[in-house]
Amino acid sequence: MRVSARIAALPLDEPFVIARDTTEVAEVVWVELEHDGVTGYGEAAPTERYDESPESALGYAEAAADSLGDDPFAFDEIMDRLPASEYAARAAIDGALHDLCGKLTGLPVWRLLGLRRIGPPSSWTIGIGDPDETARKAERVSDFKGLKLKLGGADGLDIDRVAAVRRVWPGAIRVDVNEGWSGIDEALEALPRLAELGVEYCEQPLPAAAMTPELKERSPIPIYVDENCHTLDDVKECGRIADGVNVKLAKSGGIREAVRMVHAARALDVGAMLGCMVESGLGIAAGASIASLFDHIDLDGNILLRDDPWPGVELVDGVQRPSDHSGLGVTQAVSSPR
Repeated sequence: MRVSARIAALPLDEPFVIARDTTEVAEVVWVELEHDGVTGYGEAAPTERYDESPESALGYAEAAADSLGDDPFAFDEIMDRLPASEYAARAAIDGALHDLCGKLTGLPVWRLLGLRRIGPPSSWTIGIGDPDETARKAERVSDFKGLKLKLGGADGLDIDRVAAVRRVWPGAIRVDVNEGWSGIDEALEALPRLAELGVEYCEQPLPAAAMTPELKERSPIPIYVDENCHTLDDVKECGRIADGVNVKLAKSGGIREAVRMVHAARALDVGAMLGCMVESGLGIAAGASIASLFDHIDLDGNILLRDDPWPGVELVDGVQRPSDHSGLGVTQAVSSPR
């Protein structure tokens, strides 16, 4: 197999604010694998939080050429030959392999894996803003059945944000603090108030190193972890400190590892959410292919973009439906080279 890769820029429709940073343009890496005249595509969405960058992902993908071999169906052997690092880049290679094998067999990836096509509805994410602005954004949402509100603004207004949205939004509300609360005392003060507002669960209220079983035991709503949970090896410990895990392909290394993780979560009676970074439809298509395995879905990264350069995933009644065309079923429409 031949591999090529390049960095691409994805401008967002508006700045996306979370507790850690603000994103106006996301940089991703697009990977191409060619075998017998057929090309598979995958996307890496690296993040500084995990000590990854577009440049490091690009370098990993380019260095993978000698490890791929000649059999695109030898997933486990290929991934075992690659270094256990740069998980966003691993996810891009994994996605490109699945896309390639789907095209070679004439099957959509979800069918290639023997899965249902349709998963649960996705949340729509609203970044940190003042409470009135957050509520105005919620009022404009019509294509989704649930909202995920980013909290951790460090301004004392987190509960006000949720209360403002609840006044205008009768549907499901979830919150994601992105490690933004200072400690367990702040979390235990906020969580009962979130419960009163009908919040379904709280994601990553504290920094990863500060998460403890005490918070899970004392919280009136389920606690999910994101920054604590990367690969299969993390799921058991995450079940000790939280009620559920947020699985992302860019953290785990791709579809195959994410499938292992969700089955492990099921075995441990741990809830499982499928999340995403800010990604194009190429990255979202890989996630949508396995969405039917999960309890909760947060696959809206492509809709945050000004224009999605890889259309093919279809939003229907809040559900990100993977294509029924072969492979991942998305086609590049607009080139966005760096």
